[in-house]
Amino acid sequence: MSKDKEKKEEKALPSEEEKTKDIITELGILTTGTDFDSDVQYINIIGSIEGHMVLPAENKTTKYEHLIPQLIAVEENPKLKGLLIILNTVGGDVEAGLALSEMISTLSKPTVSLVLGGGHSIGIPLATSTDYSFIAETATMTLHPIRTNGQVITAETTFDYLRKTQERVIDFIEKHSKANRETIISLMNRTDNMPNDVGTILFGHEAVEIGIIDEVGGLSHALKKLRGEIENGVDKK
Repeated sequence: MSKDKEKKEEKALPSEEEKTKDIITELGILTTGTDFDSDVQYINIIGSIEGHMVLPAENKTTKYEHLIPQLIAVEENPKLKGLLIILNTVGGDVEAGLALSEMISTLSKPTVSLVLGGGHSIGIPLATSTDYSFIAETATMTLHPIRTNGQVITAETTFDYLRKTQERVIDFIEKHSKANRETIISLMNRTDNMPNDVGTILFGHEAVEIGIIDEVGGLSHALKKLRGEIENGVDKK
């Protein structure tokens, strides 16, 4: 094989740096790469949570089918000791969000979440699904009733289904946070907080005060908490 041909083949193969960039771009996760090694898995949940329906190309999305294998890897890989979830999401597919929330909440290894910017709608169950949760002081969370897109058949069964779906969300938040059910429902159905809408926008300290989030803090606080749980040998099995 000539040297020119070898050089062409080398150029055609992506470098480790390019591979890492592709993975971060596609999945929103930080890989170990070549110079960084950690026993903590970091997962970003950003934009809209994409479920069974593909969203328009201009939407920034997190595809739940990409995160499921990563969560399984956290549970199965003995080298991974904990999970840090970073949230800046507008919400999205309810069933996809609940599916991810259930997976996170049932991991046997320590988990911590950090809400940056926003953790709206179905992002709230995701934030509460970890063992401990943080929210940035300037971040917000929006509690509102379940919504649906597309054709709606105005029959009692349709509204009954929406009510049951909303109950699933409320049940999860109540179970995995310190907020009581009455407060969640009351905030979800407020009509005097958002213009032309139903629900409540909660700022960082407000989300902590009502018990949805555990603490106001940032990245260093979240990592310190997670490291503490790992070092203390916290195992939920």
